[in-house]
Amino acid sequence: LPERERGELKRRKLLLEVTLKSYWIRKGSAFSTALARPETELTPDMISTGSWRGMSFKPYNFCSLGLPPACGHLHPLLKVRSELRQIFLEMG
Repeated sequence: LPERERGELKRRKLLLEVTLKSYWIRKGSAFSTALARPETELTPDMISTGSWRGMSFKPYNFCSLGLPPACGHLHPLLKVRSELRQIFLEMG
């Protein structure tokens, strides 16, 4: 369509322009149908035999926070103090 007619049809909302995107997917050089699990630990046997050289290892995540430390309990006197405070607050 000429530009003038296209503009007129758009203005009257009789024309809708749509952009189509397409992708080509091909097998890469590292394509494999078998899933290989990387090793997570380096054992003394691997070091003594030298088998670790041919293995792939899972990368370490140094940014992870890990598990939070186990917290302790409140001191018994602090528990009593908070209970008494709550009772006095309810009494006004």
